[in-house]
Amino acid sequence: MPLTEGPGRSTGLVDVLDRVLDKGLVVAGDIKVSLAEVELLTIRIRLLICSIDKAEQIGLDWWKFDHHLSPGKQTLSAENEELKKDIRSLERKLASLTRRRSSAATLK
Repeated sequence: MPLTEGPGRSTGLVDVLDRVLDKGLVVAGDIKVSLAEVELLTIRIRLLICSIDKAEQIGLDWWKFDHHLSPGKQTLSAENEELKKDIRSLERKLASLTRRRSSAATLK
């Protein structure tokens, strides 16, 4: 169903989407739940609809660093955690060896 834009001009849904993605669309709102004038819950909703190019242009690129959206980073994260465990284990072994040497030195 075409949308009318001015006298005698019609715009299709594709054109509207193209404009929205090119320029961007922001929807903002707050939902507050109160009981006896005591605020119990506040939900802030901010919605930005635009193309990826436009988002990067205005400085939004959080999806690049979100491990849920970047599957390759999940393996790096798992490898990082494994390396941290190995380091902690080596630190404990080193501390144990250091304690043994210091106690052996005091016995001599």
